[in-house]
Amino acid sequence: MTYMENIFICMASPLLIAALCMGKRHTGAFLFCFAGMGMCLLSAYLNTFLAALYGADVFAATVEIAPVVEEGMKLLPLLFYLLVFEPKARQIGIAAVITALSFATFENICYLIQNGAAHFSFIFFRGIGTGAMHVICGAIVGGGLAYVWRRTWLKIAGTCGLLGAAITFHAIYNLLIAYGGTAQYIAYLLPVGILAAGKLIFLFFLKKFDF
Repeated sequence: MTYMENIFICMASPLLIAALCMGKRHTGAFLFCFAGMGMCLLSAYLNTFLAALYGADVFAATVEIAPVVEEGMKLLPLLFYLLVFEPKARQIGIAAVITALSFATFENICYLIQNGAAHFSFIFFRGIGTGAMHVICGAIVGGGLAYVWRRTWLKIAGTCGLLGAAITFHAIYNLLIAYGGTAQYIAYLLPVGILAAGKLIFLFFLKKFDF
């Protein structure tokens, strides 16, 4: 048993102390850290419940259930943020990435505790790959929400489309992981490569057009 609740308390406690010490300026970042970890904890409960409800095996739960649940749960804090505070576009993207990174960090720690950390190379690739995958999904949703929520007619359809895109990418990643072997390491490298390519393209246009 992983005792995820205890892990959450141990991780959240120092962050809470830091949030109290850092002042109001950084409170939002810490709140989204808590939100990301909390959504990961709730996703684990919901994944387990749905897998039992539908009698899904490990492969089906990993590929079909987990992407939908996890991306849906990560979207909830962002929707609350948008509905209550009406943030600026840049703030939405930052909130989405912080939530995604916190989600991935909590997930990785629970994985280490459950499966051990003896194989450094595997853990290294998994940690980076999973983190990059969640960041890409967060960037898809956060960047997209910053655009579609400025247009009333696009809010609902745009949000559903962005969620679908994040779920699809997450499902492809999980499918390759579940397949194992070489495909597993391709899955770990795929989101890292996408992030690197995106960064290079951004720097290219930044330099070319003097943004």
